[in-house]
Amino acid sequence: MDWRFPFQIDRRGRTADTGSEAHVRELVEQVLFTAPGERVNRPDFGSGLLQLVFAPQSDELVATVQYLVRGALQQWLGDVIEVQGVDVSSTDGRLDVTVQYLLTRTQERQTAQISRQVA
Repeated sequence: MDWRFPFQIDRRGRTADTGSEAHVRELVEQVLFTAPGERVNRPDFGSGLLQLVFAPQSDELVATVQYLVRGALQQWLGDVIEVQGVDVSSTDGRLDVTVQYLLTRTQERQTAQISRQVA
């Protein structure tokens, strides 16, 4: 078992834990929605995804965001997952990210669909 993200206390007053697959999904969310420079001891951690939410929509932007997300996930979670697909869309200040990946330990395919209201 792994710790939940965000950090929580469970009903027993202990650190809340989660299963392995849910933990990996939470790790993906941490990488995607952490801005570089946000973590003091790891200033290069994160993807910078939220900085591009309100950029003008274009094919180039979509390709850039997909490349950015894939690169950040490979850099920070490359030993845990193999990224197989990334889809990012932004509508009215809402960011929707779908990441398809393979868990390297079990070779199971997973899909993480993460949405965040940023406006």
